[in-house]
Amino acid sequence: MASPHTELFTLRDLLRWAVTRFQGANLVFGHGSDNAWDEAVYLLLHTLHLPLDTLEPFLDARLLERERQRCVDLIHERVSSRKPAAYLTGEAWLQGVRFLVDEHVIVPRSPIAELLGEQLAPWVEDPDAVAHVLDLCTGSGCLAILAAMAFPDAQVDAVDLSPGALRVARSNIALHGLQDQVRDLRSDLFNHLPADRRYDLILCNPPYVNEQAMDALPEEYRHEPRLALAGGDDGMDLVRRILADAPRYLAPEGLLVLEIGHEQDHFLAAFPHLDPIWLSTASASDQILLLRRAQLAA
Repeated sequence: MASPHTELFTLRDLLRWAVTRFQGANLVFGHGSDNAWDEAVYLLLHTLHLPLDTLEPFLDARLLERERQRCVDLIHERVSSRKPAAYLTGEAWLQGVRFLVDEHVIVPRSPIAELLGEQLAPWVEDPDAVAHVLDLCTGSGCLAILAAMAFPDAQVDAVDLSPGALRVARSNIALHGLQDQVRDLRSDLFNHLPADRRYDLILCNPPYVNEQAMDALPEEYRHEPRLALAGGDDGMDLVRRILADAPRYLAPEGLLVLEIGHEQDHFLAAFPHLDPIWLSTASASDQILLLRRAQLAA
């Protein structure tokens, strides 16, 4: 138990101290925030059970000793463990939606979420016509749930190999009351899916980090499951399997939306014959690609 910092009276005091601690420890961000200030704000507001989008009215509020101690302990834990903030709070936010998380899943942050917020326009011409969606490598189930919200008439399959990840996904499906629309399935990619299943849309944020990049990952990222990150020597091990098998599970006009992070060069080297559409978001460019079934079947 950390000693109480009795000189930290207000939330403003704690925020200044937390940012100093984070900066001094050279923490790495990228699991919901990209800087020390935003992460300190989130951790402290969460700990104090205050609205996460309302800081200003509380900045000069004095804290009770037990409140201050909880905040100090959490800041110390973030620095000493180097765990992403989401693992310390048990939750993550994506597109304004809350998801439960633990260390069986990577922290939700896929830029595909932003595209789902726009119903994948203009590539999906009629959102009401989307009847079946597959979220492959679902992890926490975040993209499956956002897809269900984007396409309320669609049935969504959330697929993962990890039993631990599927337990988290199941909790999130229940959290959002989507048990009738989203179902979790255990499968090694397509291997254990019914052979007659056809999807209008397949979403996938697979393990794609190449081996050299895996070796250089900051400590924060090493808390995430290797199974969900490592993509082999060039990062394309699972991508090769996905592209080979996807045509059998896509509807005739079906679309595959695939995230590959910073592996565009490796993707282009591995699949020189493909000409995907590269989708950009506010936070990412050249990290998400779209392929039609006809391209993959050819």
